[in-house]
Formats: sequence, structure tokens, C-alpha cells
Amino acid sequence: MTIVQEKLRGFFPEVEPRVRGRLKVSDIHELYYEEAGNPAGRPVVVLHGGPGGGSSPNLRRFHNPELYRIITFDQRGAGRSTPHACLEQNTTWDLVEDMEKLRLLLGIDRWQVFGGSWGSTLAMAYALTHRARVTELILRGIFTVRQCEIDWFYQHGASMLFPDVWERFVAPIAMDERQDLVSAHHRRLTGIDEKQRLASARAWSQWEGATLSLFPDPAREAAFGEDRFAIAFASIECHYFINKGFFAEDGWLLQNAHSLRGIPGVILQGRYDVVTPMDTAHALHRAWPEARFEIIANAGHAAAEPGTLDALIRATDSFAHAKDA
Repeated sequence: MTIVQEKLRGFFPEVEPRVRGRLKVSDIHELYYEEAGNPAGRPVVVLHGGPGGGSSPNLRRFHNPELYRIITFDQRGAGRSTPHACLEQNTTWDLVEDMEKLRLLLGIDRWQVFGGSWGSTLAMAYALTHRARVTELILRGIFTVRQCEIDWFYQHGASMLFPDVWERFVAPIAMDERQDLVSAHHRRLTGIDEKQRLASARAWSQWEGATLSLFPDPAREAAFGEDRFAIAFASIECHYFINKGFFAEDGWLLQNAHSLRGIPGVILQGRYDVVTPMDTAHALHRAWPEARFEIIANAGHAAAEPGTLDALIRATDSFAHAKDA
């Protein structure tokens, strides 16, 4: 008997934006956004990670462009949004309302919300606030900004799996400040010493770049260390984390996740995700049991790992012809 293993799905072909635009969302911030795919297709907003990571061309490639109207945007301070790396008026709830302003600008009644890592955080915050505007949620690498999640990755936990890389993360921080590394990096990232700021930004950003996937990717790690990217990525992440995600209390998203029930959804999680360990995804599924929960057995955190990418493509395909409730 011959067993034929089904071929894993990969990215949809590259697709160029049909529309590029800018949206002023406050007296300070202006967002960059793009539309791709079918203008009459099923609307989806694809959220980038970080916060501070910015959009990339691959974010347009998780959905069939013949069937979806694909919206991406750079969140406040990230990517091509301006001002770059700005922390003022930059909170989770500002971003939630930015999504609403963008939806209204584009004349979209309801849309699918797709996000991984920090994108899953923002997707859940948006769905809990504007439930009636969400057709489906597709979430990957679940992150809810609980203190235990921040401590695991930025204080003690992941450090034991990557001690060699961890040495570079803590290198800019004096020994007597290492009992609270998020605060120590925050002081440097918001300080006036540009040399210290850049050293901290590179250390912070490359720590994540080096731990994202099951197997190393030196090119990705190098890209995470590029000055402009690292400054925005590290500064905005640290700003959000030191402010506990701007949630009312620790664990707020999971405490309220039961309110997601009734929204069609998919939760995808790499078994060996070091950045956002599976405990959080498991807790989310307990609170939202109707969502399809899929554990990718041979993956870490990155969306482009083969098993995770295949699952994401299958998830978007499964909703491509769905009828809105």
C-alpha cells in the first residue's frame, strides 16, 4: 500500500497593490495602507506583528487574490506610517479605532480579521470592541501581553533555550539593571543617548529575529538588526509591553475571550513556539471552544514555516466563499 502525503500549500503568487493611500488618524499620526486582490472580493484586513513590525509584501499572499479584497496597513509609528517610531498617542485602543477609520474610509461593512503574534492581540481587541464588524478571526501565534508572557521571553524562560543569543540581548544592559530587562531597555530606547538607543534596539530586535522559527534564519536576523527597522520595532514593542498592552488588567484579553464565542474562527499555534508559547493559545481555546484549534507539530512562531503556512492558507480558503451571518 502506498501512502501519498498531501503536498503542503504555500504562499499565493506575489500580487501588487491596486491602491496605495494614506489616512490621517490624529493630529500626529498618518497611516500608510494598501489594497490588493479583487475589489469585489471578500474583505480582509491583515494585521502585522510587533507592534512596530510594519507590513511586508508577503502579508498580501495568505489570501487568494481572486476571491479576497486584501487590506494591509502600517500601524502607528511602524513601516511607512509617520512619524516613524513615534510613541505618543500610540496605544492598543488607538490602533483599534484606526482600524475602524480605515474600514469606514474604504466603505467596508464587515471584514475578516487576520493576525499573528501581536497581530492576534490587536485582532482580538478589535473583535471585542467592534464585534459586529468581524466576519471571521484567523489568529496565529497567540499573544495577549500577560506579564507571564513578557517575563518568559524578556526576563527568564526562553533565555534557557537560547543562552548564546540571550547574551547579545542583555549585553547593552548593566549587570545591576538586569533584574528588569524590559525597563532597562525602555530607558535606553527612550533616552537621549543615540548610541545606547541603537545598541538596545538592535539587541532587542535581533533577539526576536533569532528565535522566531524552529530553524535559524540568518538573513531574517540580519534584517531585524537594520537600524530603521530595529528602532521602530524595539521602541514600540517595549513601549507597549512596559504599559501592559494598555489593557485594564493583566490577562484582560483572556478574561474577556468568551465574548468571541459566535464569531467563526481559527487558532493556529506552533508546538515549539518560543516567542509566544502554546499555553496562551490553549487558554484562548478553552475560553472560545467553537474556534478550530490546530497545533502545528513541527513549527515555531513564524508564519512562513511550512506547516503553519499550509494551515493558514487552508484557513483562508475555508472562509473564501462563506456567507455573512
